[in-house]
Amino acid sequence: MTKLSLLAAAGAAALAISTGASAQEAATAQPYVGLSGGYHSLGVLGVNDDDGAIYGVVAGVDVPVGETLTLGVEGNYHLGTDGIDSEYGVAARLGFPVGDNGSLLFVKGGYQWVEFDLGNFVPLPGPGPVPAVNDTDSDFIVGVGGEFGLGDSPVRLRVGVDTIGFDSVRATAGVVFKF
Repeated sequence: MTKLSLLAAAGAAALAISTGASAQEAATAQPYVGLSGGYHSLGVLGVNDDDGAIYGVVAGVDVPVGETLTLGVEGNYHLGTDGIDSEYGVAARLGFPVGDNGSLLFVKGGYQWVEFDLGNFVPLPGPGPVPAVNDTDSDFIVGVGGEFGLGDSPVRLRVGVDTIGFDSVRATAGVVFKF
């Protein structure tokens, strides 16, 4: 239910931003979807099994505010390996267009949830019922990144580095398609 609530909130925020932008200028909102992959080092308990690859999707909308600034909102959902089952979140973006090919440098801030694979941290009991344990943690996320245009194509190559609560580091790369 939390995931559905998060996705609904991200969609409502994107709609609100794009609707507000429509009042000022028609068709200025720039929605996008993309694929993302990377590596997330959780820094949990100082063990090596907490690091893992992540792969998933991002979606959002950017709204130009003049020629040198964009405001946006973005949601993400990633599956993980090793210590990470999945992670998902929503963030606001502040972007700075560079060049003439749709490239953008951005900073972002929001909130992220991480569902852990506890079997990588603590030996699970043998056969029988597993005790109920909350395996999800959440905190604020901040990051920087860039999207780099490929000529007049709506496809952008994307890179980013984030931290969740200044306790972990995740580096991602991917491709986004802007509408």
